Amino acid sequence: MSASLAEFRIAQPNTVKEAVAACLKHPGSRYVAGGTDLIVNMRRGISGPDLLVDLSGIDELSEIKTDGRGVTIGAGVTIAALARDKAIASRYRALAQAAAAIAGPGHRVMATVGGNLCLDTRCIYYNQSEWWRSANAYCLKNRGTVCHVAPQGQRCHAAFSGDLAPALLVYGAEVDIAGAQGQRRIPLSELYVEDGKAHLALAAGELVVAVHLPAAPPPSAYEKVRVRGAIDFPLAGVAAALTLSGTNVGSLRIALTGTNSRPFLLAGTEVFAGRPVDDKLLQEIDRLVQKQVQPMRTTIASANYRRVAAAALARRLVSKLTARE
Repeated sequence: MSASLAEFRIAQPNTVKEAVAACLKHPGSRYVAGGTDLIVNMRRGISGPDLLVDLSGIDELSEIKTDGRGVTIGAGVTIAALARDKAIASRYRALAQAAAAIAGPGHRVMATVGGNLCLDTRCIYYNQSEWWRSANAYCLKNRGTVCHVAPQGQRCHAAFSGDLAPALLVYGAEVDIAGAQGQRRIPLSELYVEDGKAHLALAAGELVVAVHLPAAPPPSAYEKVRVRGAIDFPLAGVAAALTLSGTNVGSLRIALTGTNSRPFLLAGTEVFAGRPVDDKLLQEIDRLVQKQVQPMRTTIASANYRRVAAAALARRLVSKLTARE
């Protein structure tokens, strides 16, 4: 890690509109809130913005609002505030569990919802010091021409490792995005692209402003595996939301993180509706997860371990949610 940061300036807007204008005016700028990911990358020489647009002074970004339509979470809400919110804990269990599992207590006090949703993708060839990366001719994600994970391929395989996204995906969450043309609202799933180098579907200067959750979420849960029991990013993380009709599945959604270049909803879970949660169904979930996850050699753990772990987590969460209901 570099001993010091390169020089940069800071803009401190008071509104979202001012923030977007500042970012658009300076193409080399970056938004910063908690900075727990960006500042580390700047110290490593991975990112070098000449202007940081500080979002901490924009009050509307740091609010959690509840009404008859559901809950709106500002992108500037800290992970610590989200984790201790009683309404979130009681109604959106997977989200509360995901928030509590992020990094360590010191990180959660600073890190924000928007930052975790827009977390940079990670890889053992990318998240290194400048001298290490230069010695390896960099990589496709940063200044290089080859993805060392898949040298014959044409895209970057760095993995997305944010914890909040899968929990929000199983609720069908939507996000507000502010940009040069005003604000737009999209399903959270449309924010992400399966490309480690450009995994966010955001235009220049666009900013995630808020997340919207439905008023009546299904029972849910989130778990992840990581090298240590704290601090570390997920090697695989799974959220599940399950409703039962009697003893049979009413609806089931499963979302994953840490294995692909984007968080994603598992496709094909609608076929489980009307079926009992038995060993056969759990085995089918296992196969479905293993077929759709795409872990590569981007962490110190093997790709196969992360694939199997993701499938095991999915089975376990469905079993737990069935018993809890």
